[in-house]
Amino acid sequence: MRRGIKRRSRKAGLPPGTLVHIGERTGDRTRVRVLAYDENSCTDRELDSIADAAGLLGQSRMLWMNIDAVHDVALMEQVGKLFNLHPLVLEDLVNTDQRPKVEDYGDYAFVVLKQLSYDDAAGEVVSEQVSLILGRNFVLSVGEREGDVFDQVRDRLRNAKGRIRGQSSDYLVYRLLDAVVDHYFLVLEKLGDRIEVLEDRVIGETSAEILREIDRIKREMLFVRRSVWPLREVLTELEHEEYELIDPRTEIYFRDVYDHTIQVIDTVETYRDLLAGMMDLYQSNVNLRLNTVMKVLTVISTIFLPLTFLAGVWGMNFVNMPELYQANGYFVALGFMAVLAVSMVWFFKHKGWM
Repeated sequence: MRRGIKRRSRKAGLPPGTLVHIGERTGDRTRVRVLAYDENSCTDRELDSIADAAGLLGQSRMLWMNIDAVHDVALMEQVGKLFNLHPLVLEDLVNTDQRPKVEDYGDYAFVVLKQLSYDDAAGEVVSEQVSLILGRNFVLSVGEREGDVFDQVRDRLRNAKGRIRGQSSDYLVYRLLDAVVDHYFLVLEKLGDRIEVLEDRVIGETSAEILREIDRIKREMLFVRRSVWPLREVLTELEHEEYELIDPRTEIYFRDVYDHTIQVIDTVETYRDLLAGMMDLYQSNVNLRLNTVMKVLTVISTIFLPLTFLAGVWGMNFVNMPELYQANGYFVALGFMAVLAVSMVWFFKHKGWM
């Protein structure tokens, strides 16, 4: 969903575990999709009700349920009963203003992260909260709206590509995390293109539009940083903490996602440094143009200062002024002023002042 202030005031005074959706309602329809699979088969279905998943949960070795649009609080309560989730977990699922985190509940682990995408039409980064619940034989993924970055994972499950069908639920969570982090690079590429174009413009021109664009991209990078930075703590804990549900052989894959996250963070910091330098360059460019204008105005003022003085002296109209009675005094005065002005221009150019 788009960035904005998410109102938490509706939760004020309510007991812990009370389900109140906090966030932007992204649609009237909640979509529930299930992939039930083992090494030999995979069933991909869209369910009309959560009750339909109960049978699949017992029939298959692994179950992956994906839910889009968390505004349906009643449906989330049914999900909690099906997977025996703690009320605080359900509360965090419908509260889309969570910081990326991981929590261990013994029978399952709860992971929250941010999925980023780039809206070309609006020219901004769009974020939504994605929650993952890792169980012994199931994975639950919950998003704010329809559409995610997991299509490649679904394709590998349906077509038995690679080793994913033969792995446990922790490996599926790794693939989902990896898909989200890899999509960060696509977002950064878009922002990098904007920064590159803006960098060329800053050198050649100064305008309020460029200043606003620099400020917009700085806000985008701050938003991306706030979404990505806490994720490294999540991956560090998944890699190093002893979670019963995570096989030690899978920890190396979480380390790989951690490395990708560090690359994303490094890229974000590099872009922020570029933008800070760009702002300094813009200010220097503005100051340079201002100094050039002031230098020209100063030269003009300096040239006209003695001419104004002479015109003032000869314009006093005293009776005893010999110059007033010269037949060609007017033309001599203009000629003298012209020679003085040209001499001053030559002097300024000789000194390199203009």
